[in-house]
Amino acid sequence: MILLQAQNITKNFGTKKLFENVSFEVQDNSRIGLVGRNGVGKSTLLKIISDQENYNSGNIALKKDTNIGYLAQDSGLNSENKIFNEMEKVFDYLKIQEKKMHSLEEKLADTTVQDYDSLLKQYDQLQNTFRRENGYGYQSEIRSVLKGFGFDEDVWQDNISTLSGGERSRLAMAKMLLEHHDILLLDEPTNHLDINTVEWLEGYLKNYRGALVIVSHDQYFLDKVVTEIVEINHHSSTHYSGNYTFYLQEKKKNQEVAWKHYEEQQAEIKKTEEYIQKNIVRASTTKMAQSRRKKLEHMDVLDRPGSDQGSVHFKFEIDKESGNDVLSVRDAAIGYDNQIMSEPINLDVKKGERVGIIGPNGIGKSTFLKSILGQIPFIKGSAQFGANVQVGYYDQNLKNLDPKKDVLHEIWDLYPRLDEQIIRNMLGAFLFSGDDVLKPVAGLSGGEKARLTLTKLAMEHDNFLVMDEPTNHLDIDSKEVLEDALKNFEGTVLFVSHDRYLLNTLADRIVDIGDQGSKIYLGDYDYYLEKTTDTPTVETTQTSTVSEKKVQYQQSKEQQKQERKLRREVESLEQQLSDLEEKNTAIQKEMTKDENLTSYSKLADLQKELDENKQQQDKIEEQWTEKSVELEEFKN
Repeated sequence: MILLQAQNITKNFGTKKLFENVSFEVQDNSRIGLVGRNGVGKSTLLKIISDQENYNSGNIALKKDTNIGYLAQDSGLNSENKIFNEMEKVFDYLKIQEKKMHSLEEKLADTTVQDYDSLLKQYDQLQNTFRRENGYGYQSEIRSVLKGFGFDEDVWQDNISTLSGGERSRLAMAKMLLEHHDILLLDEPTNHLDINTVEWLEGYLKNYRGALVIVSHDQYFLDKVVTEIVEINHHSSTHYSGNYTFYLQEKKKNQEVAWKHYEEQQAEIKKTEEYIQKNIVRASTTKMAQSRRKKLEHMDVLDRPGSDQGSVHFKFEIDKESGNDVLSVRDAAIGYDNQIMSEPINLDVKKGERVGIIGPNGIGKSTFLKSILGQIPFIKGSAQFGANVQVGYYDQNLKNLDPKKDVLHEIWDLYPRLDEQIIRNMLGAFLFSGDDVLKPVAGLSGGEKARLTLTKLAMEHDNFLVMDEPTNHLDIDSKEVLEDALKNFEGTVLFVSHDRYLLNTLADRIVDIGDQGSKIYLGDYDYYLEKTTDTPTVETTQTSTVSEKKVQYQQSKEQQKQERKLRREVESLEQQLSDLEEKNTAIQKEMTKDENLTSYSKLADLQKELDENKQQQDKIEEQWTEKSVELEEFKN
């Protein structure tokens, strides 16, 4: 069923065209990823769909009573409530239903009331609606979502106003998910999330009951969640039926076909022009030449294939090589004010390595990099650089820029002896051209600041790059260029990232930092996942020779065993609920019998039994919800 249709949407800002001819449709279970370069208008399109922004032409048709939820990039929840209470507000309508049910129960306790059968029927309908909308299990759902977003039970009574910006962003998304919209619009939902939370979110969104339209620069996340891609540029939109990897493959094929057609037409145009030039002056062939000229004038000339925007292009170079030993960290403890977040951390980095650092939010990964650089002292331990090591640092907060300068002088002041055109050429490689170089640094977007910081780093020619979340703020195309530049870099890279795509394509070693210190995995992110799965291992020589198929078979058997156990538990709980429902129906019928209507003691006993059954029913409903969620997660 189609929930929303967007046809030929065009958006201008003044005389500047942001995009035009954007068309797509949202089905009731769509999983759509919106992609395109920074500045093309993806976030604006989400605002248009959610009726928060006007558009210049086109049409948007929305199915009647369709509910849209929109979570803007870096949204934060502002409230004076406590965390759990704020989440409960989503279900206020269920609390009203529950009060109505209790009111009806009180009326039904008096079997002499008029329209008893009508009230009983009304109660049954209300109870069915209440159950269908998870009235018995919504608190369990709240607990599950809060834990998924990293809010453990000990903080549920904390005031939201005391939380950090990142925590309030996570809480805003948690509340949005609990609201169960028909169409959910998410703008960069993985911002502020650590890897574990992103993986939990992927599982949750796969089972989300509504449709999803997502803007994200996280290729790994898009691959896991979306089943359609809509690519937007200034002049059109293109739809691909698949995830992000499928989109890349199909786009490459389409570009190859487009180039073939373009080159064939250009060859035809050249040949025709040469014919016209040779034959237009000859009396015998002039009419033929004029005919071909008219044909050429009316030809629909194909545009040169490729994006209608520029592309970042750069590389990192080194002035001199470092020694083989680049960095040594020994028994380090990191933290603030002598409060230790992680210890012991031990790490040796050799020349040419690409070492990725991961760990939960708040564990101190950025602090670790700053401690290595001497910006924040280690609480314990030490770090030592090797011979001839020249360090270049990329700060995720982009604070290595002077807000009082313009783009040009941010670079030129560092290299005053270089000709201005050389500086402009370098900035042009990072998409700063023309008057863009005169923009004040303070007025740049996050993506522009990221590109300017990378410009500075590329010009320093350091042989050891220490990078904190280098792909934050970059669009997907720029990220891919950065990945290639780092892969081809002749020096050494140590980087913190929650970007699993970057970790997979770049890292040859993963350092997992936790509260018990560091643990090293000699491979990329997929290797790390393989080594940290919860499958039982036997530390014998034979274990290492077990084939991958056998391991997968053993894992599959264990999963099937646990899934069968969960299914039996769910079925048992369902049967208990059914039995209680039958008992309640029998009790209600018993209460209407003539011999019981005049016996207040008998009615009181029956009502007591009914109340006890309903209390038990509530507990079983909550257990059923928890087990059902576990079972669904197993299936996915």
